[in-house]
Formats: sequence, C-alpha cells, structure tokens
Amino acid sequence: MLLAVVVMAALSVVAVGVFSQRIVDRGRAQTAADAAALAATEGGRAAAQRLAAGNGAVLVGYAEAGDVVTVVVELNGERATARATDGP
Repeated sequence: MLLAVVVMAALSVVAVGVFSQRIVDRGRAQTAADAAALAATEGGRAAAQRLAAGNGAVLVGYAEAGDVVTVVVELNGERATARATDGP
C-alpha cells in the first residue's frame, strides 16, 4: 500500500512538471509570435523569421492583408499566432 502511495505521488510530480513546462513553452511561443509580427510590419517575412529564430521558435505561417501581418510560430511543439499592424 505504501508503495502505491509513493508511486502515485511520484507520477503526480512528473505530471505537474510536464504541465508546467508546456505552460512555459506556450508563453515563450506567444512572445516569439508577438515579436515576429511586430518585426514583420517593418521588415516583412525575413524580419519575422529572424525574430522568431532569435526567440527560439520557427516561423511556420505568414500572411499579409493590407497593413495587417499575421504570423504563426512553433516552439517545442507549441504553436502561437500573433497579428500586428503598422497602421492606426
């Protein structure tokens, strides 16, 4: 019985650790997407790729519609989307 309690406690700790890492990765991915979208408003796709890479992510989607830029980045399996504009 004690062994079962110890195993369950250990599994809970591992699960919390994995969940916490996913939360951190999601936040990092969103930061990379935000930075890439803002950079793209001035420097286009190349600037978005540089900023995404600088934040440890990969640019996996890029679209321009008028003065609005939308980017999608991936970091450690987490995807994030951001939009930015250089207009009002």
